[in-house]
Amino acid sequence: MTVALWCILIAIFLPYVCVGVAKISGGFRLKDNHDPRDFLDSLDGLGRRANAAQLNSFEVTPAFAAAVIVAHLVGNAELVTLNVLSVLFITSRLLYIIFYLADWATLRSLAWFVGMGLIVAFFVVSA
Repeated sequence: MTVALWCILIAIFLPYVCVGVAKISGGFRLKDNHDPRDFLDSLDGLGRRANAAQLNSFEVTPAFAAAVIVAHLVGNAELVTLNVLSVLFITSRLLYIIFYLADWATLRSLAWFVGMGLIVAFFVVSA
């Protein structure tokens, strides 16, 4: 397995880190597990931002996974290039989450754009 493919696995689990932060910051109790979506919707502040970061992470992960898989299937790009792009993508997502939790909207948006640009880069280097 390549580093790029392992990064897909990391991207899959990043949303769960966010939801963990949301639940912990919101005072999650076992009784809240009967309707966790309602609980998450009731949060404000850090918990609400962590939940939003979770939702965005679920949205972007399929695009990243597809880009990595397509790049591997096409086979025109150097493996080291795909690995570097993948690590950069994961780094951009970690920064995105940190910026979201810290409520730094401008930096969060910048990290989001970088991540989307990296997804496009997989297709460009594979063309």
